[in-house]
Amino acid sequence: MSEKPELFTIGELAQRTGLAVRTIRFWSDSDVVAPSGRSAGGYRLYDAEAVARLDLVRTLRELGLDLPSVRRVLTSQVTVQDVAEAHLAALDAELRTLQARRSVLRWIARRGTTTEEMRTMHEVAKMSADERQRIIDDFVQRTFDGIDDDAPGASIAQGMRSMPAALPADPSTEQVDAWIELAELVGDEDFRRRCREMAVTGSQGIEQPGGYSPEKTMEHAATALREGIAPESARGKEVLDRIVDPALSSEDRRALADVVETFTDRRVERYWQLLGVLNGWPAFDPHVPNFEWLIEALRAHA
Repeated sequence: MSEKPELFTIGELAQRTGLAVRTIRFWSDSDVVAPSGRSAGGYRLYDAEAVARLDLVRTLRELGLDLPSVRRVLTSQVTVQDVAEAHLAALDAELRTLQARRSVLRWIARRGTTTEEMRTMHEVAKMSADERQRIIDDFVQRTFDGIDDDAPGASIAQGMRSMPAALPADPSTEQVDAWIELAELVGDEDFRRRCREMAVTGSQGIEQPGGYSPEKTMEHAATALREGIAPESARGKEVLDRIVDPALSSEDRRALADVVETFTDRRVERYWQLLGVLNGWPAFDPHVPNFEWLIEALRAHA
């Protein structure tokens, strides 16, 4: 004749497990730990297995699992590993959000900010990594839509997608500033239109007359700017003759000025500078002023 299994009341379970009576009752009501039967007086009774189940439930709850997930584990609908992986991913996402908020609060504490700046920073900080990446992907897709991957200049698209999905663990004030400014920049319709214009024009492979090259501009126009040489001056004409063929016609000079102007925009250069800050790329001095000098010189001496 087999012995009857030992049964415990909720109070006795509480003593054995160290859990509060109300906790065990709540889990029992939630079908996480079901009673084995009832006493003559109607009280719930539990077997020895309930002690082990309660220990498992307590461990899973302390790890942050909700009751529905705990129930699925106990009924073997999913494994503990499956649930742990799902909750680990959720916890990682929450940590990234908290990290972003921490970065914004540190930024505000260091330098102060206006109400509008703080609102913008908060909106960007609370975005998920996927949402931030979608902003960049949407910008790049709209800018390069319809342009062949092997078209001249199309490789810029991949570079423009390189905005980090999250700030570093301990970002500098400069990185937080760059993160906020870049998100605002790619959301500006006029900036999007300007980038689209560059992409379309660049894909057409326009010929640039007069032996012009960006490298010559970087060298000679930069020198002219350092020395304070005005584009329209006689000395400016001497510098211009080092950049393009002195025999270039007035019509070709104006045409070249228009082409160079299409690819000259301080906001676009700022985009690359901000990406550099976020990605840890080497800093570079602004190049756009050199090309602005060339444009003025070409038109002044056309």
